[in-house]
Amino acid sequence: MKIKILGTRGEIEASAPYHSHHSGILLDKKIMFDLGEEEFLKYKPEIIFITHLHPDHAFFVRDGKEVEIKNPIYASEKYKNNVSVKVFKKSQKFDSYKITPIQTLHSKHVKSQAYLIEKDKQKILYTGDMIWIEKKYHPKLSNLDLVITESSFFRKGGMIRKDKITGQLYGHNGVPDLIHLFEKFTKNITLMHFGSWFFSDIKKSRQKIQKLAKENPKITKKSPW
Repeated sequence: MKIKILGTRGEIEASAPYHSHHSGILLDKKIMFDLGEEEFLKYKPEIIFITHLHPDHAFFVRDGKEVEIKNPIYASEKYKNNVSVKVFKKSQKFDSYKITPIQTLHSKHVKSQAYLIEKDKQKILYTGDMIWIEKKYHPKLSNLDLVITESSFFRKGGMIRKDKITGQLYGHNGVPDLIHLFEKFTKNITLMHFGSWFFSDIKKSRQKIQKLAKENPKITKKSPW
């Protein structure tokens, strides 16, 4: 499988041309995961999967933007405006791909899910924003060839909050915590959806990531993807 990363910016102001676009990846020029920018539609994906209905992952929810999208779109819940979004809740085959939704913990207002993509004995997990994945889903994550996950916060613990009434956790975990989670399942982790910490000094931020990779021997320094 060939992956093209279309956008690496979280929900922050654009400050670096190379990282100016919100989240999105294109798989084999066919399948898109997250649609953070309207211009991603120029790639004419056959199908689109969205991790959650926040505007940096689904541009059309920003201020109820009026737009016509003919591509089939799947997500963890329906969207009640002008864009037709189908609920995707169980494994399905799309041509030679098997795609499985994996519920994630992230927001208290919208549902979120990662996507496990399998083809020709290869397994990729694309997470979108998240705090954690419950243990009951971990058996599905064995022997992953690659994890593509978020990096909104570099510090351990990220930014996790708790609803005072329901006790529900929401927010983003830190990069060290996500590496700790995924190193049990893969040797290759690709970071995207960078937060403001990354853009304050991109050169130093890259050095921080390289240092963290060295401290985690199970993670390869360079991804083959």
